[in-house]
Amino acid sequence: MRKPRPLTHQRSGRIDSVGLTRNMIRWTALLVIAALLAGCTSMPRYRRDTLPPPVKPGGKYVEKGIASYYAHKFHGRPTASGEIFDMNGLSAAHKSLPLGTVVKVINLDNNKTITVPINDRGPFVKGRIIDLSLGAAKVIDMVRVGTAKVRIEVVTWGSGK
Repeated sequence: MRKPRPLTHQRSGRIDSVGLTRNMIRWTALLVIAALLAGCTSMPRYRRDTLPPPVKPGGKYVEKGIASYYAHKFHGRPTASGEIFDMNGLSAAHKSLPLGTVVKVINLDNNKTITVPINDRGPFVKGRIIDLSLGAAKVIDMVRVGTAKVRIEVVTWGSGK
């Protein structure tokens, strides 16, 4: 086995700057690659530590509040259930109902209704109870305003998966 090359020249005692520069370039390249890979990870649109405790399935469940919708920013990205979000589809996000739960959403301003599955978590804006996909928001005529007073009723309970 060969001896490692010393950092100093044996004759002059000077530091070998070429060897140090090569190591610095290698480490810098490694750090840049690691940072790029970390930036490419798929992050969910929510943090688990901000969610309220899940609602226990069973019985009648009714909730009144403000609905909003989400679209372009999340189109084509995975939802909390693992499905790919289709902004033109019919789906919804709720903070605590089990994933797979089907809810009836009634727009209290015009009495239009839509039945949608919960496949994502949200909304993460204070005072909102449900986020609808753009397709569902169009059905109950809330796109122009952006939000609506709604009542949600569980039709069937999901498994949470």
